[in-house]
Amino acid sequence: MHLNGVEIEDTFAEAFGMQATRVIITAISARWARTAAETMTGFATSVIGCGVEAGIEAELAPAQTPDGRPGVSVLLFAMSGDDLAKHLERRAGQCVLTCPTTALFAGMEAGPEGGKPVPLGQRLRFFGDGHQASKLIDGRRYWRIPVMDGEFLCAELSARVKAVGGGNFLVLATGVEAALAACEAAVTAMRRLPNVVLPFPGGVVRSGSKVGSKYKALPASTNDAYCPTLRGLVESRLAPEIRAVLEIVVNGLTDADVRGALRAGIGAACAGGPESGVRRISAGNYGGRLGQFHYPLREVLA
Repeated sequence: MHLNGVEIEDTFAEAFGMQATRVIITAISARWARTAAETMTGFATSVIGCGVEAGIEAELAPAQTPDGRPGVSVLLFAMSGDDLAKHLERRAGQCVLTCPTTALFAGMEAGPEGGKPVPLGQRLRFFGDGHQASKLIDGRRYWRIPVMDGEFLCAELSARVKAVGGGNFLVLATGVEAALAACEAAVTAMRRLPNVVLPFPGGVVRSGSKVGSKYKALPASTNDAYCPTLRGLVESRLAPEIRAVLEIVVNGLTDADVRGALRAGIGAACAGGPESGVRRISAGNYGGRLGQFHYPLREVLA
């Protein structure tokens, strides 16, 4: 199968079940809301080393936020509900509470029609040292925590839902410039979609990994089959003209969200055809042994 002349390999991306939550950060200006969101989602590329995967979902206009101020929605993913709660509380306390003028709201509803509750301001309130106060608005509890610029308003609870992490595809190109240009186009297209984030730097990964290592302490190591400089030294998956490979990883709230993001991203990456330097699209998997979600590339694009 080819898309705009670019080969689509007959393979699949393998992804994992995760737990996810959405929070909404608002502030006095869009600049400060984004500053808090960028800080909250820093060092959150992979659960392997970071414990949580996170990213900015969207920037929100005042009409879209609970308090009528500029805002940003953030999605966070972890392998368990307990891990998610732990990292959410840490990042809320260290990255949002500390940021001037911010407030923090749940972006999901708990309950029979929603997700399971996850603490947000429930314990952060103790920073108020007894001076914190609660307020019920439309049946939801919020905490007002005194800080030096006034008050930090924080919802007591958010919610968590089952989600999908690790959807991916690989861009194989004749040079790093071509691979990066294709990935930048893909990232732009994918970030227009709701319910997904791309947790790696700028949405792009150069250090794709395989399971295992010659070193016992490492659970994963470089994906040598796709490293151009190792051609001739290992069993390479690269044709002679391929000089660079980059990967895009996407996390989403549902299987359909990840599938739609992959479709949009691959389409954008292939838009320039082989003349752009992009020669093939592939994907990372573990033979179907580890991840519950499989995304055959040709089926995704059908």
